[in-house]
Amino acid sequence: MPATKFTEAEREKIFARLEAPFDPALIKWRVMRTFDYGRSGVVPSLCRMERGKSIVTSKVLVATAVTITRMGSHTGTGEEWADRENAVTAADAQAFKRACSCFGLGRYLYRFGETRVRLNGRGEPLAIPTLPEWALPPGMTMAQANGLAGDTRGPVDQRLTAEIEGFRRTLGEPIYGEVLRRAGHSADARTIPNAERQKQTIEKMQAAARGFERLRLLAEMAGDAQFFAVTERFKIASVTELPSLAALKQLVEELESAASEQVA
Repeated sequence: MPATKFTEAEREKIFARLEAPFDPALIKWRVMRTFDYGRSGVVPSLCRMERGKSIVTSKVLVATAVTITRMGSHTGTGEEWADRENAVTAADAQAFKRACSCFGLGRYLYRFGETRVRLNGRGEPLAIPTLPEWALPPGMTMAQANGLAGDTRGPVDQRLTAEIEGFRRTLGEPIYGEVLRRAGHSADARTIPNAERQKQTIEKMQAAARGFERLRLLAEMAGDAQFFAVTERFKIASVTELPSLAALKQLVEELESAASEQVA
């Protein structure tokens, strides 16, 4: 017997929950373009300009459908330059986000405009932009969202700064950056406000590193075939560039479940 559809009142409540802003800790900022004064160029079809150079390439196009039971289905498309690393993954992620936004999920993110920020020597923001009040989930204050509650500037330990930066290779850029934002309240290890915050950041980095070690052991137990089948199912291109702590946890739990089934 097919499931009945939601009533209009039920649908409105569900859409309201889907449209609610995410926890700011889940929001990731990316530098989309830099300013390079004195240079310009014309980009013909199937070419793009990067750092003053013309690159002949093509585009990867992906279409994705998202279905919510009793709510319907929506599709989205994504594209990326084919010569860029993980082009298919990027295009697929874009298509998925667009399909989700049709349900209201994350749609508010499209309201964000460009924001100028200062970059470090690696081209990363020295500080992430402050979220406006309309982009916060219900019940969250501006101070809580932007890491200002109880955070005061104080002495920092440069040795701790170096230790934090040492986790970059172990965790990969996405998770390293996530821990910095969530635990260090900063986008750069050198701008963490005080030594206490540095220590808390190291604890979170160590916990994430233990997660990666657990993942490595589980991967060895599973074998290449099963491990790659799991990563492909979750659309993970590389374990050295896992997109988030949530993805790391999900991958570990899936492999632990598979290991339990083998023992049984």
